[in-house]
Amino acid sequence: MLLNVSHIYKSFGEDKVITDATFTVDEGAKVAIVGNNGTGKSTLLKIIIGELPADEGEVTLKKDATFGYLAQYQEDHYGSNILNTVLSAREDLLDMEKRLSEMEDKMSQIDSSEMNSFMDSYHKLQHQFDLQGGYTFRSEAIGILKGLGFEGDDLYKSMNELSGGQKTRVSLGRLLASSPDLLLLDEPINHLDLNSIVWLEGYLSSYKGSVIIVAHDRFFLDKIVDHVVDLSYGRTAVYNGNYTAFTKQKEIYMVSYERSYEKQQKEIEHQKAVIEKLQSFNREKSIKRAESRKKLLDKMDVMDAPDKDSQGMRLTLEIEKESGKDVLDFSHVTKSYENKNIFTDLSFEVHKGDKIAILGDNGTGKTTILKCINGLVPFESGEIKFGANVTVGYYDQEQQGLDDSNTVFSELHNAYPFLTETKVRNTLAAFMFTEDDVFKHISELSGGERGRVSLAKLMLSKSNLLILDEPTNHLDMDSKEKLEDALNEYDGTLLYVSHDRYFVNRTANIILELSNGKLTKYLGNYDDYIAKKEQLSMVTSLDSNEALAVNESASKLDYKEQKRIEAEKRKLQNQISKIEERIEELENHQAEIEAEFLKPENMTNSAKLNELTAEQNQIKAELEKLYSQWEELSEA
Repeated sequence: MLLNVSHIYKSFGEDKVITDATFTVDEGAKVAIVGNNGTGKSTLLKIIIGELPADEGEVTLKKDATFGYLAQYQEDHYGSNILNTVLSAREDLLDMEKRLSEMEDKMSQIDSSEMNSFMDSYHKLQHQFDLQGGYTFRSEAIGILKGLGFEGDDLYKSMNELSGGQKTRVSLGRLLASSPDLLLLDEPINHLDLNSIVWLEGYLSSYKGSVIIVAHDRFFLDKIVDHVVDLSYGRTAVYNGNYTAFTKQKEIYMVSYERSYEKQQKEIEHQKAVIEKLQSFNREKSIKRAESRKKLLDKMDVMDAPDKDSQGMRLTLEIEKESGKDVLDFSHVTKSYENKNIFTDLSFEVHKGDKIAILGDNGTGKTTILKCINGLVPFESGEIKFGANVTVGYYDQEQQGLDDSNTVFSELHNAYPFLTETKVRNTLAAFMFTEDDVFKHISELSGGERGRVSLAKLMLSKSNLLILDEPTNHLDMDSKEKLEDALNEYDGTLLYVSHDRYFVNRTANIILELSNGKLTKYLGNYDDYIAKKEQLSMVTSLDSNEALAVNESASKLDYKEQKRIEAEKRKLQNQISKIEERIEELENHQAEIEAEFLKPENMTNSAKLNELTAEQNQIKAELEKLYSQWEELSEA
């Protein structure tokens, strides 16, 4: 065991943030701390590292173990340039390196009588330097920085030249280069592009030490973690597996918890009724029995209500009228900023029912495309044309469409003046704004709250084309899932930019990859996109004619073909699910038969043993057949 967190409690004034947080972290474990906004995830990290005191409880780190912490918000950095800042994480190695260099310079001046002793000291230091990675740490530091998006001349940029996001990336690189026994990372991918996130996934997955991560990127967590600590509602629950496994386990746990709670509530009501009845008899014996029952009831460990009233954001996306088949034509558009070309002669089409995600590295122009479509920025040439009956709802990641001087209530009422006050209040309640919250000014809201106001306005618009720029930024896990569910039920057309691969995987049926000012189209969700890129990378070894033929062939998959493939995939998945259910049923029955064989009354009953054997053989035969079918369908 590397870390033990035991019965941690933390409040800020009257606000209880963490209640009885208890979990352990083994050596080499990769742990996610999850929970909606405000449940104390960052607070818990700060308590673990000693930056904040706990009100109660204890944190114990293994003796001599080292830890490193990346906060969401970085303070001042040091180091003359990016590379030196990262290398300074290993001052011990830099110091040994300097001493070795000084000893090498002195070698020619050492008297022969002292040479053996001198060389012995030199070789000991050299050996220690080698054991601690001294001969590789520079190249490793450069590799880390490259993975985080810095290479070439960037490595020698002064820290004073960097943006806040770049400084956070350097801090992450410095932390990784220090290679502590325990890494604590608070939202480590906030300032990373997709390539850097994928690199970091691989780095952390193979990291020899332990890792504790707070992150809202569910795809990222799925790739790395093997345990999840859930801080929902201030309580801790620990689950084995990655994020997807956690969500399935939690769903089962919550159903079980609700049943247990309801059962306990019925028992409490029953006991209260019995106590009341016994007291009504007004007999000494009955009153004593009532008092005895009341004492037992008072000692009962009463379960907390399962938060049914806290259902989170409720979002339903409807359309007022249907659009035509052709929704948007983005034709030969060229855009520059201050003589810097963003993209040239860029074209794509959007058809009714498309759910398109635009992916690409930071700075490639993804948001610019959306702003051009919405008329927020001009473009130099080309044409952007909407189809018949298209109505647009736009979600701006910066929420510039919100008026800071408005209250939450007036923001919605001004946008939709025909709505009654009751309708506005009910809408805001669906987005978790109740009572006095509706009178908060927009300027007072957090990023997540501003996002929910924007989504509320989007829902009321009933537009048939939604254009979303990083819609999951600032949303907690629960709100992201509600948005995904709503978009999957949405009958309109969707075009969005997102770095959230889990979100893209659940909602997109077309991917447009923007790279070097060009768009490449991939049919399917994020998994399909990755598989297609891997397939296309294989053609690089072919000659140019063969590669062109492969690419042309791939591009001929039209929208109808994609729908046919998706339907076939769903059919196969349904067949696989039914086979898996039958296999589980038979395996359970097989276990029951094996138990029957071991019963004393059956061991000497030849007729019963023959009957069991025959049944067992029948099950084995059916299982063999089902295993083969499952394998064939899975391969398909």
